[in-house]
Formats: sequence, structure tokens, C-alpha cells
Amino acid sequence: MFAGMTLQDVFAVLDATLRVSTPLILCAMAGLFSERSGIIDISLEGKLLATAFAAAAVSAWTGGPWLALLAGMGVGILLSMVHGFACITHRGNQVVSGLAINILASGLTVVLGIAWFSQGGQTPSLSAEQRFMPINLPGTDTLVDTVPGLGLFYRDVISGHNLLVYVALVSVWVTWWVLFRTRFGLRVRAVGENPLAIDTAGLSVSGLRYSALAICGLLAGIGGTYLSVAQNAAFVREMSAGQGYIALAAMIFGKWRPVPAMLACLMFGFLQALAIRLQGFKFAIIGEIPGELVQALPYILTVVLLAGFIGKAIAPKAIGVPFVKER
Repeated sequence: MFAGMTLQDVFAVLDATLRVSTPLILCAMAGLFSERSGIIDISLEGKLLATAFAAAAVSAWTGGPWLALLAGMGVGILLSMVHGFACITHRGNQVVSGLAINILASGLTVVLGIAWFSQGGQTPSLSAEQRFMPINLPGTDTLVDTVPGLGLFYRDVISGHNLLVYVALVSVWVTWWVLFRTRFGLRVRAVGENPLAIDTAGLSVSGLRYSALAICGLLAGIGGTYLSVAQNAAFVREMSAGQGYIALAAMIFGKWRPVPAMLACLMFGFLQALAIRLQGFKFAIIGEIPGELVQALPYILTVVLLAGFIGKAIAPKAIGVPFVKER
């Protein structure tokens, strides 16, 4: 990759790629359900932030990561229902509703954090028992000794992640299967393309859209829980850092399909992991890159790549259009 980097360095970048991409993948899959049903959901950022706070707070109080995961998913579903109430029941502007949830989450997490924990909007640091810790898969040492290259890849890249990383990867396959291989998925895609046809067939447009939003909130809740209870050991202010928006862009870049969206998320994760390795790295001609530029590099390159190579992305035809039932 770069001169002087060993095989272990390359594997370390790939390992970090998976860890950084996990909340993006979960948010992108969440957005797929929402937008395939015809509901624009730019509130992924707010859901990620609010569920991260809820999970960290519950874990700090109860000492259990599983209750934290349930709390994160519950808050994610609740925010999705709020979004649905505004956009489906009252046919409000979907972009405005999403922005309102983002603003609400940004302010409320800080206010509640200060009120409950008196740590400047943060939650207390979580112990190992309160978090999802890395899992060492079986056969790691055996493979390293018998097949050095493959064993090293298995140990450093595949093994050693916490449970939610594997859940994120599985969620891509589950999303594909549900949307493209089940009757429910067919109806969700149909309601995003032609809700009138769904209504004519005697099915509930509102019911399908609320169901899709509930799944969206659940997946976003897992992503938020990962941020504060798995990847990190506490909630800190604005810790989502725009990842909900990046996941939304990755979903559009992937043309509202699970696998291309996952690849776009992995691209950002790879650029961010690489940027960490580039800090302090001296190039032959230009020398050392300033640390601020290195930190901004993943975001700059992601915007350039998504804007320049997205091609023609055709959104669901009924997306953003409130459904009015004909009398």
C-alpha cells in the first residue's frame, strides 16, 4: 500500500476499516428500508446520536450491554414512529421532520447528559462488563501457526471484533433477503414506487411505511449502541460526527441496494483507517502531511468519490411524496 508498510500494517488498516464502517453499514441498511418505502430519512444522524446516548446511559445504570442494546433499539424505533407520525399520518414535509429529529437529538442528549451525570453532557466511562467486547473466533492460533498468511488475516481482520460488527455484516444479507426475496419486501418496494397500486390491492400504505420505519429505527439503534457501548466506552457530545449523513450518501451512491451501499460504507471506513496510519507519515516529495488535513481527508475524498462517480441514481418514484387516499 505504501513503502515501508508490512503485511501486519495492511491487515491493521483492514481491521480498522471494518470497525469504522460498522455504524455506517447499519445506518445505510436502516435508510434503505425507510427510503424504499417512500419516506426520506435524513434523521439517521439524530437517531444514531440519540440511541448512542440511550445505550450508554442504560449500560451505566444497569451494568449490562444487552439492556443497553434494547434501549438503543427502542429509542431508534420511537424516533422513527415520531418521524412517521409527522410524515405519514399528518403528511408533513419529510426533510423538515428529519432535520427536526436531528436538532432534537443534538440538544436533548447534551441536556439530559448534564442533568443525569453532571459530566458536561457525557456519560460515565463503561467497564468491560458494561460493553460488547471483542470476540476471538476459534482456530485463530492454529491457523497462524499452520498457514501464516491466511492465519494472520483470519486473526487480525476476521477475528477480534465485537458482536455488533458481525451483526452489521449479517444485516446486509438480511436486508437484501427481506427486500428482494420476501413478500413483505416486495410490498415495501412497491409502496415506494406506486402507493396507489398498493392501496388498490387492499393493502395499507401507512401500515407498510410504519413497518419499514420501525425496522429502520431498530437498525439505527444497533448502530448507535455500537458507537457508545462497543467501539467506545462512553457517550460523548456529537459523537456521531456526521456518520448518519455519510451513511445516507453511501446508500444513494449504492443506488438504494444493500451490497453497493455496504461497499460505499467500507470505502469511507478504509479512507478513515488509512488516514490514521498517515498521521506522521513522511512522503518522499511533499514530506509530512499536516494532521488536520489527514483528519479531513476521508470526508473530502468521500464527497469527491460519491459526487464524481455516483452515475445515474434513480430514487424510488414515490419517495418524499405524501400519500393521499382517494375517496
